[in-house]
Amino acid sequence: MIAFLKGILEENRPGNLVIDVNGVGYNVAVSESVSESLPSIGNEIKVYTYLSVREDGMSLYGFLTRDELDMFNLLIGVSGVGPKGAQALLSIADVPVIKYFIVTGDVASLSKAPTIGKKTAERIIVDLKDKLAKEPLIGTVSDVPSQSDGKLSQDALDAIEALAALGYDKKEAKAAVLKIEHLEELNTNEILKLSLQYMF
Repeated sequence: MIAFLKGILEENRPGNLVIDVNGVGYNVAVSESVSESLPSIGNEIKVYTYLSVREDGMSLYGFLTRDELDMFNLLIGVSGVGPKGAQALLSIADVPVIKYFIVTGDVASLSKAPTIGKKTAERIIVDLKDKLAKEPLIGTVSDVPSQSDGKLSQDALDAIEALAALGYDKKEAKAAVLKIEHLEELNTNEILKLSLQYMF
């Protein structure tokens, strides 16, 4: 019903925003990562939204990107995962990392989200693993120096495997990883996040 809201940020509290859209203030529930990524009060923002309708009322959930909204919709499609649980998952990591946790069956990492227990995490993996693993390649990279796998850290190699699990070509994944500065100082999740910036 409400695809997105574009207006002035009036309030930004943990887990909740108030956006002024042409004189109407909308309460929007957001993850911690969204809240921390927004500009200061008084600036114009745009958030993609999901309207949850329940017997006890309606709630708007907000996201900075369509990818976040798409992942949210996938998660709430899993039995036992409600809007709050899905948003809690999006608070612990970026969308590509959440996909990585699911595709690799990382129950422990998914279970770190509030309200998401081990059984729910396992259900998410069972329901979404195959679907996410079959997603098409998003893009390509080129023109990067060659480097042997032997010189890459274990974290870098793990990040390449994670990208491959998400549907990227392994050579292109390696090329993206090699573009990252100070690669040896980063852990797998940090490398994964940065390498995705080159995967388009």
